[in-house]
Amino acid sequence: MIYFIGIKGTGMSALACILHDLGYEVMGSDLEKHFFTEEVLIERKIKILPFDAHQIPNHSTVIIGNAFLEDFPEVIEARNNTTVKCFRYHEFLGEFMKNYTSFAVAGSHGKTTTTTLLSDMMKSYEPTGYLIGDGTGHIEKGAHNLVIEACEYRRHFLAYHPDYAIITNVEIDHVDYYKSDEDYSLAYEEFARQVTKMIFLCGDDEKCRALKIDKPHLFYGVKESNDVQAININENQNGMSFDVLFNKRNVGHFELPFVGHHLLLNSLAVIAVGLNRGLTAIQIEEGLSHYSGAKRRFVIEEFKENIFIDDYAHHPTEVRVTIEAAKIKYPNHKLIAIFKPHRVSRVYYFADEFAQALSLADEVFLCDFTSIDDKEEGIDIDIRYLQQRISGSRILEENEIGAKELAKEAPAVYLFMSSKDIYGLSALVKRYQK
Repeated sequence: MIYFIGIKGTGMSALACILHDLGYEVMGSDLEKHFFTEEVLIERKIKILPFDAHQIPNHSTVIIGNAFLEDFPEVIEARNNTTVKCFRYHEFLGEFMKNYTSFAVAGSHGKTTTTTLLSDMMKSYEPTGYLIGDGTGHIEKGAHNLVIEACEYRRHFLAYHPDYAIITNVEIDHVDYYKSDEDYSLAYEEFARQVTKMIFLCGDDEKCRALKIDKPHLFYGVKESNDVQAININENQNGMSFDVLFNKRNVGHFELPFVGHHLLLNSLAVIAVGLNRGLTAIQIEEGLSHYSGAKRRFVIEEFKENIFIDDYAHHPTEVRVTIEAAKIKYPNHKLIAIFKPHRVSRVYYFADEFAQALSLADEVFLCDFTSIDDKEEGIDIDIRYLQQRISGSRILEENEIGAKELAKEAPAVYLFMSSKDIYGLSALVKRYQK
């Protein structure tokens, strides 16, 4: 029996699905509140229980979600049970990866999308399991590749020793833990030293290129200094096309059905892996064509005269590129940005950057902090700290009143951005537009 404390977490639910698919008996506990990640668990009939310290199964393996500290009642009970083996999520995953040829995707932004793109390409030509940070996980018995998303938070990715790794960018985040750009970059250098075969880095990202890397590596991007370079780029509302040079030699033409410069770079990372693995441009493009999007990453729904987009963006760079992509996709629409932040330290540290990014939208609505892990000792701010920096922005309640206020903005593109559960508000808005 494998028991998950916090089974609805994005990585936790994905890992639970993988272990279930391999034939393990899996169950876990979490809040009774609905999270989008639980749908894959329900499909597999994995038992989800409310938290209760008295239900930890004897002689089980317990995987502890990283959101739950050592003073959490279930964690205490599991640690004190001498018949139980306990692992933190990243500790267990690090051991599990040793059974496969492993590919880890790290970086400040774009991890989930790039992991999804990479798994789509890999599984199109050889058996590949995948663990993605949107709660998606699957593996088949006999698979010999494993693609995982590797999060840098609190240096958790140092539990991994992948064969191959992608680093999408290095821009400081998780400022509740990392106190300087230097320490943040150092964590990536420590991670890179643990890669055994090859690292693929975004050469257009200055801090990524500045990393001290002593392992075989390739740079990708649009600048001439990259080993894998996109040229003749054409982007419009229907997608993008470009040619790829590998060591200055044209290896093929690509046409992909998504928009946004960040997705071009994410695709180039995967193309670089494919070329290194000996795939042709045609094989790589075929694999990428299976990409249907990651959960909560620029998910589009047309509803009457309006467009609803749900995205996980919670860092100013992510907010900016998401708004820019929406403007490319829908150039003649009014764009309404609805943003709900995560962690007061992130807003406090990046307030001006958030304001600049959000101001690219036509209208801005802000939701206040509500998560239990938003507040941090020593930082006493609320959403007004950001709102006063964005001219004309409005604070929005996540209830019927807020939904009615948003509904009045129709017709529009409604862009909901948050790592938290903002998707419930979009559902309310649709009710008032029926």
